Amino acid sequence: MLGTFVHILKTDSVLGLYRGLSASLLRQLTYSTTRFGIYSELKETFTTARSSPSLASLIAMASTSGFLGGIAGNPADVLNVRMQHDAALPVDKRRNYKNAVDGLVRMTREEGWRSLWRGVWPNSMRAVLMTASQLASYDSFKRVLLAKTSLEDDLTTHFTASLLAGFVATTVCSPADVIKTRVMSAKETEGVLRLLSRTVKNEGVGWMFRGWLPSFVRLGPHTIATFLFLEQHKTIYRHLKGLDE
Repeated sequence: MLGTFVHILKTDSVLGLYRGLSASLLRQLTYSTTRFGIYSELKETFTTARSSPSLASLIAMASTSGFLGGIAGNPADVLNVRMQHDAALPVDKRRNYKNAVDGLVRMTREEGWRSLWRGVWPNSMRAVLMTASQLASYDSFKRVLLAKTSLEDDLTTHFTASLLAGFVATTVCSPADVIKTRVMSAKETEGVLRLLSRTVKNEGVGWMFRGWLPSFVRLGPHTIATFLFLEQHKTIYRHLKGLDE
């Protein structure tokens, strides 16, 4: 990971570390908004004054939300993978998208609209794993911390639960992340099963957790920041609406 970091700095300067930022922001606006919005609505619908959804119910809600979010965010996800992967390609083979809008237009014009949905099914399955392991585990960890420890519903609890959720999500999603990246960055279409078979044959089972550390370095802080901000937004919203408990 450190070697890759230094290589990017040498070849593309500091700006290379932010390659694909516009695509990443577009992905969050589509993928994350969809999955968090649907999950929150489902959880609120099935929560009563007497009972809260079980872990199995939370996983089912999160899986549904993740699947729909994966579909909604797929075009931006393909673009994000390509823009970040560009630095690893020879100069003459780079796509050199200027930004997210330019990338979407060029992909549609040069490869057809179907290119926007390349890898949509493995990406949606990855989104199911991510949302179930991230959102459902966060709610479960938070519930256990409040019930089994002296912690209160505050920043300490939110930080601890989100850190644990980030660890779980990174581990669960690592195999799907590897497959998704290889499918979306490929210049030629290859079936997922064929890709999986070839990968296992060439690399053994170790491929499943290839890049786990850089994934956690990215996803851990992202998960913590996401839930800390989400909890604060919920607190502010309840206060403004006069819904404080």
